Amino acid sequence: MTTSISLTRADFRLWHRLRVRWAEVDMQKIVFNGHYLMYFDNAMGDYWRALAFPYESGMQQLGGDLFVKKASVEYHGSGRYDDVLEVGLRCRRVGNSSITFDGAIFRGDTLLVIGELVYVYANPASQTPQAVPALLRTLIDDFEAGNPIVNLQTGTWDALGPQAAALREAVFVQEQGIGADLEWDGADATAVHALISNRLGVPVATGRLLQSAPEVGRTERTGRIGRMAVSRPLRGSRLGRDVLHALVQVAQARGDTEVFLHAQCTAEGFYARNGFTARGPVFEEAGIRHIEMAKTLKTLNASA
Repeated sequence: MTTSISLTRADFRLWHRLRVRWAEVDMQKIVFNGHYLMYFDNAMGDYWRALAFPYESGMQQLGGDLFVKKASVEYHGSGRYDDVLEVGLRCRRVGNSSITFDGAIFRGDTLLVIGELVYVYANPASQTPQAVPALLRTLIDDFEAGNPIVNLQTGTWDALGPQAAALREAVFVQEQGIGADLEWDGADATAVHALISNRLGVPVATGRLLQSAPEVGRTERTGRIGRMAVSRPLRGSRLGRDVLHALVQVAQARGDTEVFLHAQCTAEGFYARNGFTARGPVFEEAGIRHIEMAKTLKTLNASA
């Protein structure tokens, strides 16, 4: 990379935000130069999440892996302890067997560091270069162009159940230790399900929507969202938000006046950011602390 390359914030779709830690500054009270490469590496993890591509299993499925060929850093300024920095990352070029990324680290609008990372796609055992798979090439190109990179569907359990079940088994039964007798119930057969699959055809996020009968003497119907699950390596990449919004839209379209859910307390902030309000006390469900949260859909209709 030459110093003639000029990068601005507008050049990046992918951003990784961090705060400089005490252990990352040197005796000059500025970020030690080698840590900037670590910042770019951390941003790379976010890049693959943004592509809905769980790196380890995804590369195994493609039959290759990426090896660093070149890593260069050009310094324009210094980060300091407690600075909030933003790392922008973009793919500049996908060659026959190489992938080149540009990175830039900003404090506000001030450019501090420019980086270039060149990877070679290779056989994991022999580390001999091989052609970048067409699927990976297209996925990166579409992401950088702002095109859709996942497939979101809503439908019945008959249509989406096999894929949704595999993800729910991995998240709820294996990861969280919830008993299979609690996870599986007859409600799946009548629920509307949402499922997101990535470009490899792997299910990466799911959820379901039930409908409660109206109270006696009333016509309002209430939707209940549940079984929200996102593949562990891809959490924080907005997949859960997209599933939630899809289910809310289905509830609104069919005339539900409210949707509610039992949120795990660790996810309360996520649902609050998406318009849900907590109500009632914390309670235990399947051995996990939960709180009920609800969203009124009349407000959505009024603001549409």
